[in-house]
Amino acid sequence: MRHRVDRRRLGRYGSHRMAMLSNLTASLFLTERVETTVTKAKEVRRFAERMITKAKTGDLHNRRIVASRMGNPEAVKKLFDEISGRFTERQGGYTRIIKTGYRKGDAAPMAIIELVERS
Repeated sequence: MRHRVDRRRLGRYGSHRMAMLSNLTASLFLTERVETTVTKAKEVRRFAERMITKAKTGDLHNRRIVASRMGNPEAVKKLFDEISGRFTERQGGYTRIIKTGYRKGDAAPMAIIELVERS
């Protein structure tokens, strides 16, 4: 039974999945737009929105939490210096998922995940 299981496995073991999500999130923060599969985009949305919420406070404790979960210092710096300032008035819903069709090789449904207020 899968009571109270709220994550998608994405065909990966735990550490690989967390590394993939943190790398995709760092890419999202650096480029503000990433193309990936729909299921990965939905998981990245959960991960990224939690990071943005922590960055909105801007204190050292939350910066260290985000840095430990993301692992890319450039993305953490951009998140705290530029991105969090755009979302001070917004109470969630920082990302948008746009479905783009199917991938040619394996017909996987593809999507673009982007920040709502892009520069």
